[in-house]
Amino acid sequence: MKINTATFVISNSDINKCPSEKLPEYAFIGRSNVGKSSLINMLTDHKGLAKISNKPGKTQLINHFIINKVWFLVDLPGYGYAKVSKKARSKFQGIIHDYFNKRLQLVCTFVLIDSRHKPQKIDLEFMQFLGENNIPFSIIFTKIDKLAKTKVAKNIKAYVQGMLAFWETMPPYFISSSVDKTGKNEILEYIETVNSDLK
Repeated sequence: MKINTATFVISNSDINKCPSEKLPEYAFIGRSNVGKSSLINMLTDHKGLAKISNKPGKTQLINHFIINKVWFLVDLPGYGYAKVSKKARSKFQGIIHDYFNKRLQLVCTFVLIDSRHKPQKIDLEFMQFLGENNIPFSIIFTKIDKLAKTKVAKNIKAYVQGMLAFWETMPPYFISSSVDKTGKNEILEYIETVNSDLK
C-alpha cells in the first residue's frame, strides 16, 4: 500500500462526535512513551501528522486521520503511566473504554509494545481485555533499532511465551523502527489485506 494522502479530521473526547463515515478504522494504542506518534508519522510519511512529545501522556483525545480517503487511522490515548493527575488519567482511560465498547467501525487495534523491555503486566492485561471483549488486535514491537537483534528476539520470544500461556494462538505481530522504517511495508500490507477482505 502506498499512502498518498493522510489528513487530520478531528480530535475529541466524545465517541458520538467521531466521524460518521462507515469506513474501516485501525486504532493505535500503547503505554505512554512507546513511540506511537513516531510510528504513525513513519507509516504515513508525514513528519508532523501525530504530535511527538518527550512528555508521556501527550495524547489525551481520540484523534482521527483519514488515509487515502478510504480508511481511518485512529490515535488513542496511551494506557498506563503518564505524568498527569489521577482525574485526567481516569478521564482518558474512560475515553479508551468508550471507543472500544461502542465504535463499530473498528476492524483492528494495533497494540504497541516497546521491544526493549521484558513482558509488562499492564500490556498483557490490556490485551486480555481486548480478547475478552472480542476486539481484534495485532501487536507492533517498537524501537527495535535501540537494541541488538539478539536482545530484540529474546524479548519478543518472552512475550510470545507469555501470550501463549493464556491464548491458543499468537495474534499477528510486527517489528518496527521509526528510525529506519523497519516494518512499514509489512504493516501497511496487512492493513491493505484486511481492507480487501472487508469488501
